[in-house]
Amino acid sequence: MKTRTVVSNSPEETQALAADLAAKLKPGAVLALHGELGSGKTCFVQGLARGLGVRHAVTSPTYTIVNEYSGRCPLVHMDLYRLQNPQELLGIDFENYLETEGVIVIEWAERSGNWLPGNTMHIYFETGAALNERTITMAAGARV
Repeated sequence: MKTRTVVSNSPEETQALAADLAAKLKPGAVLALHGELGSGKTCFVQGLARGLGVRHAVTSPTYTIVNEYSGRCPLVHMDLYRLQNPQELLGIDFENYLETEGVIVIEWAERSGNWLPGNTMHIYFETGAALNERTITMAAGARV
């Protein structure tokens, strides 16, 4: 497992990190985001979308659960915060999303149980001592 840890000191740095990662992603990539409320997950997805050429505003799909965006490849943005158990993924056709030709990014991914593919990149967000400081750890191909 390959890991990389970065300290971001602003939302702009978090978005730039994500945009840089987006340039390296291939269709079919699955990113699982982990972290508390306000730790920078949606901010990261906004940078990822920018890096994928998405021109629409990206917001958290907390109530809709899934938002889809067009860019150089499709971006599927999921937020599983409201799910009570992994079986609820059947109701959103989760397995079919995993077969998409785009990039899938999942906030609150720990609520998916064992549904994530083994090559999922897990990204962990922690708030720091300073207001906008975030520690972001990316683990390629790791299982939680």
